[in-house]
Amino acid sequence: MAYEPQRDLGTPPGTGDAPVTLTIDGFAVTVPAGTSVMRAAATIGNDIPKLCASDNLKAYGSCRLCLVEIEGARGTPASCTTPVADGMVVRTQTDRLAKLRRGVMELYISDHPLDCLTCSANGDCELQEQAATVGLRDVRYGYEGENHLAAPTDASNPYFDFDASKCIVCSRCVRACDEVQGTLALTIDGRGFGSTVSAGTPIDDFLSSECVSCGACVQACPTATLTEKSVKEIGLPQRSVVTTCAYCGVGCTFRAEMRGEQLVRMVPWKDGKANRGHSCVKGRFAYGYAQHADRITTPMIRASIDEPWRPVSWVEALSYAASEIRRIQATYGQRSVGGISSSRCTNEETYLVQKLVRAGMGNNNIDTCARVCHSPTGYGLKATFGTSAGTQDFDSVEKADVILVIGANPTDGHPVFASRMKRRLREGAKLIVVDPRRIDLVRTPHIEAAYHLPLQPGTNVALLSAMAHTIVTEGLADEAFIRERCDWDEYEDWAAFVSQPEHSPERLEAVTRVPAADVRAAARLFATGGNGAIYYGLGVTEHSQGSSTVMAIANLAMATGNIGRPGVGVNPLRGQNNVQGSCDMGSFPHELPGYRHISDAETRASFAADWGVALDGEPGLRIPNMLDAAVDGAFKGIYIQGEDILQSDPNTRHVAAGLAAMECVIVHDLFLNETANYAHVFLPGSTFLEKNGTFTNAERRIQMVRKVMTPAAGLEDWEVTQKLAQALGLDWSYTHPSEIMDEIARLTPTFAGVSFDRLDAEGSLQWPVTDAAPTGTPVMHADAFVRGKGKFVITDYVPTDEKTGPRFPLLLTTGRILSQYNVGAQTRRTANTVWHEADILEIHPSDAENRGVKSGDWVRLASRAGETTLRAVVTDRVAPGVVYTTFHHPKTQANVVTTDYSDWATNCPEYKVTAVQVMPSNGPSDWQESYSAFTDRSRRIDEMEPAE
Repeated sequence: MAYEPQRDLGTPPGTGDAPVTLTIDGFAVTVPAGTSVMRAAATIGNDIPKLCASDNLKAYGSCRLCLVEIEGARGTPASCTTPVADGMVVRTQTDRLAKLRRGVMELYISDHPLDCLTCSANGDCELQEQAATVGLRDVRYGYEGENHLAAPTDASNPYFDFDASKCIVCSRCVRACDEVQGTLALTIDGRGFGSTVSAGTPIDDFLSSECVSCGACVQACPTATLTEKSVKEIGLPQRSVVTTCAYCGVGCTFRAEMRGEQLVRMVPWKDGKANRGHSCVKGRFAYGYAQHADRITTPMIRASIDEPWRPVSWVEALSYAASEIRRIQATYGQRSVGGISSSRCTNEETYLVQKLVRAGMGNNNIDTCARVCHSPTGYGLKATFGTSAGTQDFDSVEKADVILVIGANPTDGHPVFASRMKRRLREGAKLIVVDPRRIDLVRTPHIEAAYHLPLQPGTNVALLSAMAHTIVTEGLADEAFIRERCDWDEYEDWAAFVSQPEHSPERLEAVTRVPAADVRAAARLFATGGNGAIYYGLGVTEHSQGSSTVMAIANLAMATGNIGRPGVGVNPLRGQNNVQGSCDMGSFPHELPGYRHISDAETRASFAADWGVALDGEPGLRIPNMLDAAVDGAFKGIYIQGEDILQSDPNTRHVAAGLAAMECVIVHDLFLNETANYAHVFLPGSTFLEKNGTFTNAERRIQMVRKVMTPAAGLEDWEVTQKLAQALGLDWSYTHPSEIMDEIARLTPTFAGVSFDRLDAEGSLQWPVTDAAPTGTPVMHADAFVRGKGKFVITDYVPTDEKTGPRFPLLLTTGRILSQYNVGAQTRRTANTVWHEADILEIHPSDAENRGVKSGDWVRLASRAGETTLRAVVTDRVAPGVVYTTFHHPKTQANVVTTDYSDWATNCPEYKVTAVQVMPSNGPSDWQESYSAFTDRSRRIDEMEPAE
């Protein structure tokens, strides 16, 4: 589409139910009560001049441009702060108003640089536009007096500049930081003529301040004061395409604003139902990896990982890969190969990978990254509720009264949703945080958790049992809801179990290390505080009792009646952009698309008939099983699309041994990642900017991904998989991803009403989309659970087998940081490294003192599985006996330390509990140095032979 700015109606919509009719410039207008006069005028195409107003911010009334006349009222009130009233008669353009507006605009322009022709915002500047709108033709005041024209530019942020000389002090940036982002990093210093926008303290610039670079201030700025560096370098965009972010599971919608095939900027789309016009530093700015020099855009092969890579044509690479798969199967059997689908690729691409394995390789050896993150969510929620997904949309948080965050760090992992949560907390909702670490939500500007329960890592089930004990024994359970919606007999069994004295907060305090009084108080608050919503993350699932914890959370929600309406629910915060979709599409070895078991003959027959092949009814291997089988000599080949298991999966040495034992590893990715060190075939991938398809976010929202530029390697990822399938002998002939979605909808009941045409028309749809729910399902289990009656499951606390002791006395837990994403393959190739250039180890002051460690020191982090080195930061964010690090940087390889212990039901690794020792070190370990040398050897590339 040609470039058009997103329309701004000036103020937020009215929230009243009653309609109000007024007359504006002779036209009758009917709007909801509470609507401003400015917005009412905008709905009929009458845009009243404005500078301080924006429809994602509260009305402010400071610029004095939006003055109107109202019949019977004195003066000229600001239209942005004046609510409509029945029978009101408004005039927006009179000689009097025109004179007032020109006078106001003269004052602004008299202290503003007149460099419009060379300004990067020329043609995209509200000040310039409004000066023309009010008819300003000259300025009477001159430029000789005191002014701000020599004010300096702050260029410290890697993505945008702050040119103070062009600031009109409208406060939109400050208000956006407060109201939209919730960081409150910006302020107005001084008064009157001396007022200036300040980022933090007087000695701070934007980079050193608390600014999180979400871009809300840049988007709000009506002048060139806050401008993306990319706009200065490339110029203003000529066209825009609406697409979906490829980072976390929030699924923000953006306008990719283009100039030719160059991406000028990513601007959050105001109509995006997941992000509501907001963004974070990753989605807004960290897209430079798409054009990074490290990208491989030519297929490559090699017979041995000791050889350099040899660039080849697509035909040769795909033919070689297919012949190797067939050779291995002929030698070792049909089940000796398999595949891993990507949670960063589209639904359509993921669907094709699992279809390739099942129809082309003839087995069910297909898995996905959810194995190492949210597979317990699928197991636990399906067992209790009947479906493997969260219950609410993100809007639901706006009606929550008590929010329980357990094992999640939304401000770092899901920052856009966290901003909405913080807004609700500032409005008065109560917060309970269950986390070993003091995450930012525990205390942040204008927010403080009612209770922070800093439990011992690995004791989630014990803590939830203690909360349940309090609720049941104190008569706080919602008996009416349970009798109507759940299996009463199962509830009675569960209630009797949690009521036992050994599950009381007092008895379990020695296990969880959380004061019993705090546990009881938090449980009472959740049970009696109104709408209770639970949000959880990998701190719940990545444990040996991950599935048990998910079911314990479901039990808690059902026991308190917090299911089936806005403001409540059980909400997993998914880590990757399409991890929900990769599960939906049948990427588990025991399930076909739609979470239907492969052993079900009727389901299997429907797919077999559509695909024209017989399907194996035996569940396949999970990722850990594939690696074990490879070490044992039974599994010899794998196709890995968009996953870096060598960096992301636990016990790096074991993963490396499994990959090294395979005879054909096919890596399909953007970069030569760590896994590619052991690969024999490299198939270049495409970024989200180079493809069409859909992603499904954490709220089950299916959204369009639209191609904005030509794939650097010439093919979209679905085309690569199709060509590999064709090389294996499959008769696939898709011409567009929409045809793949049509097949998904045909075979998957929960997607029955989904199509690209409907998504284009609706913007997004939340599955299930069926005849019973043709417009989708924002809130699940409203009248009944998918499984019928909600199922209470007894979840007994079983301590992990990973024990501390004299050799390894500390517990390591891992997580993410705001500026980096997952294994860092994307964000490490952007300017985000300015905030986080290496993994660090957080250690409590008492543990640091005992070991002679200071902030900035190199330390050795060792476990039973292996060791690595990194720098330490001494902080009381972690408790004594607990250390914490991230896993974003391959130079650290944090997972060389984590073990093979995993969830009892799903094999999800126990990343969050590893017994370790920390000691001073002189620098990188022997293993790190040898691995670095191996990586350099493995990434050698021969020059491509010229075509004849």
